[in-house]
Amino acid sequence: MAVLGYAAYRQSPYFFRQYLRELYVPIASSPHLPNPAHWPDKGVHAAWLGHSTVLIKLEGVTILTDPVFSERAGLNLGLITVGVKRLVHAAIAVEELPPIDLILLSHAHMDHLDKPSLRALENKHTQIVTASHTADLMRARRFGKVTELGWGETVQAGEAKVRAFEVNHWGARVRTDTYRGYNGYTVEVHNRRILFGGDTAMTDKFRDARHRNGIDLAIVPIGAYNPWIRVHCNPEQAWKMGELANSEYMLPVHHQTFLLGREPRAEPINRFVDAAGSRPERVALTNIGQEFHLS
Repeated sequence: MAVLGYAAYRQSPYFFRQYLRELYVPIASSPHLPNPAHWPDKGVHAAWLGHSTVLIKLEGVTILTDPVFSERAGLNLGLITVGVKRLVHAAIAVEELPPIDLILLSHAHMDHLDKPSLRALENKHTQIVTASHTADLMRARRFGKVTELGWGETVQAGEAKVRAFEVNHWGARVRTDTYRGYNGYTVEVHNRRILFGGDTAMTDKFRDARHRNGIDLAIVPIGAYNPWIRVHCNPEQAWKMGELANSEYMLPVHHQTFLLGREPRAEPINRFVDAAGSRPERVALTNIGQEFHLS
């Protein structure tokens, strides 16, 4: 393990310094605790659990996006995981989740595809839709079905129709596996539709996700743009992409959970609400653990 640790340090000393800084900093409790047991089967219901992890009930189908419940997101070296530490615990512990019908995985980055979390979610009744060339990162046989999608491809996962669309990011988990894919998704169940933008810089490709009857709820990333604007959008760009997709409500994610950028912690959500202008009610929620409901 010492050899692996030294090699990892040589590759990324910044993250080791951050690891040491965060070592004794306690993780805060979620400011809100959602109660999905009370969600009805009709309509669109969602709770932001932290980072890019959103629990959704779409016309009775329970969906989980990019599940990350670990205290750190990073490289597992046996006794420790070297990577960023959570600022806030997940709003629901993984073992307290309701049965999950569908997991959406946008790409292989460690703060989006967390192996320990996926292992805790293994269930033959759960399907996974993931980006191309990423199924090898999970124990696929322990799920009901794992489907890889490329841009423009569609799969029927139970009652949910899932379509992958292009975003402006990259999919490599480490430096050498640049062949891995990266997606945004739309999901349609009956007459309701959601969009999960995954992780992206500014792109007009969200226009490809439009539906003639609109998107009920778009989940868009808003953080880690300073200084990573080439691969992460800022809040105003996130709002614009949600508009390009013809979204009625937008749920901002990818902020407040891990220290990934240099912007002040509250800046992304404050700018996103400002971007909503005269219709701030279109911002589905602003804090971890809050719930959104659309009948």
